[in-house]
Amino acid sequence: MRVLGIETTCDETAAAVVSDRLGMDGGDILSNEVLSQIAQHAAYGGVVPEIAARAHIDVLDRLIARALANARVDLADIDAIAAAAGPGLIGGVLVGLTAAKGLALASGKPFIAVNHLEAHALTARLTDHLDFPYLALLVSGGHTQLVAVRGVGDYRRLGSTVDDAAGEAFDKVAKMLGLPYPGGPQIEKLAQEGDPHRFDLPRPMVGRGGADFSLSGLKTAVRLEVLKLGAPSEKDVKDLAASFQAAIVDIMIDRVRGGIKLFTEGEGRPSGLVIGGGVGANGPIRRALTRLCAESGLRFVSPPGNLCSDNGAIIAWAGLERLKRGFTDDLDFAPRPRWPLDATASGTHHGKA
Repeated sequence: MRVLGIETTCDETAAAVVSDRLGMDGGDILSNEVLSQIAQHAAYGGVVPEIAARAHIDVLDRLIARALANARVDLADIDAIAAAAGPGLIGGVLVGLTAAKGLALASGKPFIAVNHLEAHALTARLTDHLDFPYLALLVSGGHTQLVAVRGVGDYRRLGSTVDDAAGEAFDKVAKMLGLPYPGGPQIEKLAQEGDPHRFDLPRPMVGRGGADFSLSGLKTAVRLEVLKLGAPSEKDVKDLAASFQAAIVDIMIDRVRGGIKLFTEGEGRPSGLVIGGGVGANGPIRRALTRLCAESGLRFVSPPGNLCSDNGAIIAWAGLERLKRGFTDDLDFAPRPRWPLDATASGTHHGKA
């Protein structure tokens, strides 16, 4: 089975073709075309929704054609067309969703609306054949949450941020330090040359029960240090980056430890811990989670960095997982700027069998 996946929820335009393996677990990425809009948004220090939507419109048709060509298939060879239908910027989501519906209508192929978060949660099954149930840490510019992944379409949220998402905190702190967008990679790079102990930054929620996150207070603490310094020197910036990075790692580890405890109490032993989302490409966070899983006797699955950031392959794979279970969607499926993964939350999509 082959599925074409389309992703336009934020500032990456992407299309990919993924196939399953006959009688085997996992899948094969036949093509994965991604066009980043970082250059268009860098001058504004963040993603501008209207610019993002227009950029998607300009390139999506060519990217889809390239994805099919590089996979060496025609649209007739595709079994279904999947698109990220949310959560995300509504203008961008509309572009990808409309394109996927048009292709499905023209080709007579099934259409599958994919939750972008579900795609990140299921990536470990594409790359590492991980069995259900497992724990997923989803960390990106818009989301920070811990989810018990019990099956396709079956999720229980164990914890989430009560204020800022991790990627948002990275970008805002980077902006305070005068670093270019996107901020995460810049902070990670500078932190390697800084002193992580120089600034005594808070670790909100650490030591508390549960698995919720709070990052706003940490971000504010960095802002206060910047104000105290007046005009931070190059060394100040490196030390602040290192101190912020260290605080983020401590928070993530403590909260994931709480998530493992909640998972074990409610679901039994997880088959592993998975990281997904753009912040999942952060080296110090990955290494700290690797150590935590080694201590806990858990398998740690961290997909390659290009599959942690937004791309079409993970959308295609989630569509394939849904298609195998008979989940398809009508062409009147509406885009969802907000779309919780947890089936107990209102507005969650179950698909139709």
